[in-house]
Amino acid sequence: MSKAPAPHPRFAEALRELGLREVEIRAFPDGTRTAAQAAEAVGCELSQIVKSLVFEADGEPVLVLMDGASRVDVALVRAELGAASVGRASAETVRGATGYAIGGVPPFGHVTRMRVLADRGLLAHDTVWAAAGTPHTVFALAPEELIAHAQGTLADVREQAAGVL
Repeated sequence: MSKAPAPHPRFAEALRELGLREVEIRAFPDGTRTAAQAAEAVGCELSQIVKSLVFEADGEPVLVLMDGASRVDVALVRAELGAASVGRASAETVRGATGYAIGGVPPFGHVTRMRVLADRGLLAHDTVWAAAGTPHTVFALAPEELIAHAQGTLADVREQAAGVL
């Protein structure tokens, strides 16, 4: 772990704007591009990792916040949004909508405002960990607070047979 963890500058600014000055940030030199890597580095359960996944719903980017031990059920996302089609966004779309590369997308602090769905399963923990704008940094927050700052809507969008996405 590095001595002075530094989130992405855009994300650091989002934390300041939200008044989140006491947020624990950890940095890892080897990176934490996957939920499993993040959980191992932090020393928490895989389900305490928040994956910030961008989908396209009828051509519009949508962020889905999912615990690291579960997969998103695209049909449930489509039903929740009332969309005709939903699919994973390309790396280019992710960067364009969020300002961050895949593997470092935080749950808030994006360059564009998009709809956010937060799977209800995130509420099972007192603390969750999410990317802080880079594949090398994560931050901790209570799930209710994280979802509120992301302006997320609670939804049940997890596949019933949990795996890793």
